[in-house]
Amino acid sequence: MKTLVNPPALLVLDVQMGFNDPSWGRRNNPNAEENILKLLTEWRTRGWEVIYSQHLSLLPKSPLHYQNKQGIEFKEIIKPLPQEMIFQKNVNSAFIGTKLETYLRDQQTTSVIITGLTTHHCVSTTTRMSGNLGFKTFLVEDATAAFGITDHNGTIFLPEEVHKHEIATLHKEFATIVKTEEVLEQVLRFETGLY
Repeated sequence: MKTLVNPPALLVLDVQMGFNDPSWGRRNNPNAEENILKLLTEWRTRGWEVIYSQHLSLLPKSPLHYQNKQGIEFKEIIKPLPQEMIFQKNVNSAFIGTKLETYLRDQQTTSVIITGLTTHHCVSTTTRMSGNLGFKTFLVEDATAAFGITDHNGTIFLPEEVHKHEIATLHKEFATIVKTEEVLEQVLRFETGLY
């Protein structure tokens, strides 16, 4: 089977135990981690690049604070393998303060598939930067999830609304929006460079 010299890298952003903390409130898309696992399994089977980000917050009250050893741990379902790259960060973008961009360019990787948590924070910011940096960027909408938020006026937005609107702002401008099953169905097209 023909293999691309530079198949797309799978980015798994911040799928950490701290996001199970009840302080975040209700989340949409409870199947996000299972969908990420489907993609991980395919990428690992093919020997393609899998890259993780791990958020180490500097905010003392954050469930992802760098001293909260349990909170910063990766969820068991998507735990990195020893050979998979992990870039640690303390801001929303996986490109800021890390060597992610340099690593991708050194590997001559030109396209990325983005998954992880959360849609409206690190996923959105990383997706925007990925597009701006010139990477062909695909965001897997059912392999990410959002929490509800309250704006400056006290208006509450449900997680489903947050997720949908964030995806809409990223669509075309920064990324091609795809679903897990669509990506899995198109893997052969990735190999021929047609996707």
